[in-house]
Amino acid sequence: MRSYIKIYGPPVLEAIKKLEKLAVDMPEVSIMDYVIAQDISPSVVKELDVGKVTAGGSISGFFLERTGVVLPVKRCHSIISKHGQKLGEYDFFFEWYEEPKGSQLNDLIGKIDEALKPLGCLYTITTK
Repeated sequence: MRSYIKIYGPPVLEAIKKLEKLAVDMPEVSIMDYVIAQDISPSVVKELDVGKVTAGGSISGFFLERTGVVLPVKRCHSIISKHGQKLGEYDFFFEWYEEPKGSQLNDLIGKIDEALKPLGCLYTITTK
């Protein structure tokens, strides 16, 4: 199940960075956005599949550069969804490992509201 986010900005890129940062502390999800889909090469995604990415690897460096957050080793292997082609017309998605409870979805919405409020951009969320 995925919670798809469509951002109405500006600043769309800053909003995506805020959502990426938010996801670091959400071990129950992986993420994908159009920036990751363009910036992370297929070889890095393949490394994720076979568990070769380390704390000093490409995923950790990508997140440190974009969000200022150092990813724990375990999150390097799980934060990026392998389903980038599923973005469609959306800017971002949270992919849930297990079907989320209503309280988890409400918590996610609250976190997104808080993260994006200083930017002044709007968004829609669709979970399916």
